[in-house]
Amino acid sequence: MVDAAVQKPAENAPDPALTAQVLRALGSRSIVLVGMMGAGKSSIGRRLATRLGLAFADADTEIETAAGMTIAEIFAKHGEPYFRAGEARVIARLLDHGPQVLATGGGAIMDQRTRDLIQIKGISIWLKADLDVLSKRTKRRGERPLVDKMKELLPLREPIYALSDIVVQSRDEPHDTIVDEIVAALPKHFKIIAGGENQS
Repeated sequence: MVDAAVQKPAENAPDPALTAQVLRALGSRSIVLVGMMGAGKSSIGRRLATRLGLAFADADTEIETAAGMTIAEIFAKHGEPYFRAGEARVIARLLDHGPQVLATGGGAIMDQRTRDLIQIKGISIWLKADLDVLSKRTKRRGERPLVDKMKELLPLREPIYALSDIVVQSRDEPHDTIVDEIVAALPKHFKIIAGGENQS
């Protein structure tokens, strides 16, 4: 696992040659962003995809489009088990269309089958955010879950999120700063040396 928090963020645009090596090492796999709601998976994911020249997909958006209703409506009408089963199917389908940057829902990674697929077909990046950051962002957007629910979910989910290939601290910084840190962490994950090839 690579912890981007200990790395110096990139200050300029990424080296095109280094980025090309990262993309070659990625192959047909997807970069999969995991973490709690409010961690910035969608907004950071879009910027990361643009930076790397990859497509972007948001699993929650795909689910809502397929169902013709919001996730909150799916939960209310059908319950969480129904939603989670559909979520697992959507993510499995999306993972067949790499390489791309894929933002997942906060609870998606808790499904063992989904974790196994991400391990095979993706590189997982945990956008780790403290509770105060998560609560501030979700409150601002008026979205679920409530702070009490997040307090309940965090200790259950964080050990699973921590299994990710790369960990980046999502905090009150411009999203492009977080993208810089992800871009800096990817070569290290793939053991790529600037000016060289994949050393793994």
